[in-house]
Amino acid sequence: MKVNAQSVNFVADRKLLDFIQTRMDKLEVFYDKVISSDVYLKVDNTSSKENKIVEIKVHVPRDKFIVKKQCKSFEEAVDSACNSLERQLVKRKEKLRAHA
Repeated sequence: MKVNAQSVNFVADRKLLDFIQTRMDKLEVFYDKVISSDVYLKVDNTSSKENKIVEIKVHVPRDKFIVKKQCKSFEEAVDSACNSLERQLVKRKEKLRAHA
């Protein structure tokens, strides 16, 4: 799957980008018609420890899913967002199967 990762106001290291790519590739197990995805990484300028924001847009035929998570680390946020996306993709797949 094509993953377009963008980091806002900082430079993401190779290890983080590889982690995102690997985690996003696992989504294809749940729904194989994913076209592409956009991952936005942001650091919130607050005093709280949970200042890493990850927003993921997944494009599928005739629809898109958007998930936004805020955690202590980008890895944790990506993992949490992907778990939500997995549930949404499975739900969509079941809905399509019901209509077929």
